[in-house]
Amino acid sequence: MGWFDRLFGKKNDAAPAEAAPAPAPGETIPPERVGINGEYDQSGLAKRVALAFDNDASITDIETLWVAQTGSKVVLKGKVPDQGSLNKMVSVASGVSGATEVDTSQVTIG
Repeated sequence: MGWFDRLFGKKNDAAPAEAAPAPAPGETIPPERVGINGEYDQSGLAKRVALAFDNDASITDIETLWVAQTGSKVVLKGKVPDQGSLNKMVSVASGVSGATEVDTSQVTIG
């Protein structure tokens, strides 16, 4: 099991339970709300961060860590084994389109 499957269920089941209406002509989806398939998704940024973690071979799934979002801020919560792992995750999460900051204040190391 990877990050995405553990946090959000299977990738094929990742569509929001209730689809939001498409943006009106001329309107765009905010970058933090773009889902994994380009659709509007309230948790789009968090899902794309989880996928980025899955796609980085140097990051293994840490079952004691969760990915969330508050607007365009990625929020990591839980426990990681070491500072190096956390630093790598912050680097990857920061590179995901729509992420303006990564909050690690709710992460403990050890």
